[in-house]
Amino acid sequence: MSFAETTALGAIAGFTIFLGLPFARMERVGPRARVGLAMLSVGILAFLFVDVTGQGFSIVEGAVSKLHHGGDLGQAIGYTLMFGAGLFAGIVGLTHVERRTRRERPLPPLAGGAAEALSPGQAEALAAFDAAAQRARALRTGLVIATAIGLHNFAEGLAIGVSARAGRIGLATVLIIGFAAHNATEGFGIVGPLGNVRPSWRWLALAGLIGGGPTFLGSMVGYHVTSPALELAFYALAGGALLYVIGEIWSGVRKLGHRSLGMYMLFVGLFAGFVTDLIVSYGGA
Repeated sequence: MSFAETTALGAIAGFTIFLGLPFARMERVGPRARVGLAMLSVGILAFLFVDVTGQGFSIVEGAVSKLHHGGDLGQAIGYTLMFGAGLFAGIVGLTHVERRTRRERPLPPLAGGAAEALSPGQAEALAAFDAAAQRARALRTGLVIATAIGLHNFAEGLAIGVSARAGRIGLATVLIIGFAAHNATEGFGIVGPLGNVRPSWRWLALAGLIGGGPTFLGSMVGYHVTSPALELAFYALAGGALLYVIGEIWSGVRKLGHRSLGMYMLFVGLFAGFVTDLIVSYGGA
């Protein structure tokens, strides 16, 4: 498979993420639908967390197991520290980034300092400010999710590129089909937590590029470079970021109720991730 064919198919695999994004433009989404979509995304993200941390840990585990046969101790220690640092950066680092990028500035002091003293105009301005702050926070969360998924998809793209370069065309084809189906569900993972926030088409395009574009880039890099350390770095970062996002969504959804529905949709999202990943496993990846 040529480099041009590999990059073209990698682009197809990555940009299927756009199939799920338009659901965020739906109007009149009630609390039950919001909980359902959010928990569907949690299920998908939970699967991705298990997947990426498992892939990353297998690289570390392989380096450690080789020590019994004269493997490189420095490499084993380095991979272990890299895995831990990536998880730390994804979880703790995003917490600090989110605080720094938050622009929730307080309103000027109101006359009298009591809500009852607000004029109709002041009350309307306060409500508009709160709505704008909640919208900005939801859109930031969506882009953080897209970034975490993009880190994961870059590592997937590496697998496509490496397989194609090695001449394993059958495996590369199955990987592309599997990742395309897999990435189609990831669009729901990005827009599910937005709730009743209706993003613009421009925002959806940006989120899709951040989440799906790295599959295309990874396939190009993987065609020319084979680096377990590079894969490990992206797996670890993605795992930490996904765990952070899951915690954020979970804490927000709990306030909306509909616990039983949420658990059903959590299962659906988790199982959908496993089913689409089985396509990849079928190809011997």
